[in-house]
Amino acid sequence: MSTGAGLVLAVVVAGLCAAVTMTAAALRARQLGVVAVVDVAWGLGFVLVAVVSAAVGSLVDGADARRWLVALLVAAWGLRLAWHVRSRAAAGGGHEDPRYEQLLGGPLREVGMASAVRRVFAVQGLAQWFVALPVAVGAVLGTDWWWVAAVGVAVWAVGLVFEAVGDQQLRRFRARPREERPSVMDQGLWGWTRHPNYFGDACVWWGLWLVAALAAGWLPGLLTVLCPVAMTVFLRNVTGAKLLEKTMSQREGWDEYADRVPLFFPRPPRH
Repeated sequence: MSTGAGLVLAVVVAGLCAAVTMTAAALRARQLGVVAVVDVAWGLGFVLVAVVSAAVGSLVDGADARRWLVALLVAAWGLRLAWHVRSRAAAGGGHEDPRYEQLLGGPLREVGMASAVRRVFAVQGLAQWFVALPVAVGAVLGTDWWWVAAVGVAVWAVGLVFEAVGDQQLRRFRARPREERPSVMDQGLWGWTRHPNYFGDACVWWGLWLVAALAAGWLPGLLTVLCPVAMTVFLRNVTGAKLLEKTMSQREGWDEYADRVPLFFPRPPRH
């Protein structure tokens, strides 16, 4: 398949998968009355894009182990994330995430589904489509540079370790009785960066860009490089670290913690 035809096919496949995912999430949100189900659909949607794209790529362009490698990497990340978010929501009693109530201006039963679709599901679907483009592109094109794919797997692995281990360390911290734990979590990876899970997420998507897009050639890599850039900017400056710190910074001891530990990119702990 030519690069041009592959890019067009990738855009269409990613768009259809994102639309199906967010439609299903919106229907489930209407049933439960909770918009936060979109966070579970976020990880699952990327898995759908990766698997469907790999299947389509195999049909139109023959066998290529890299496209199924990409699908495997995305599935490992996306399923873990969906399970983690679902478990966290269950522990919280299935209540609405305050972020979404603030975004919508009230609970779903008051603002209505039309507002939720416009402000949450459509926006997240568009973001999912854009971020997933390297995955979709890599699945419908052949492999030019396997060594780039190997580097990408290593970057992806570093990111998954930061994300999974950081989540596990925070879960153990929160499980301790409130009176026995410090006001700020600064142990383990949280002593290297204030947001190891968001940093890990960014590394995962840079690794996937390397494996999926750049390994398929310089043109698909160049055309999709803004996808991991956008993901990193949002994780650090928009919906991730900076947004969370608006509330976290009110905790006792936060200023001292922020002086010692960097916001995003990790470094060895300072005492």
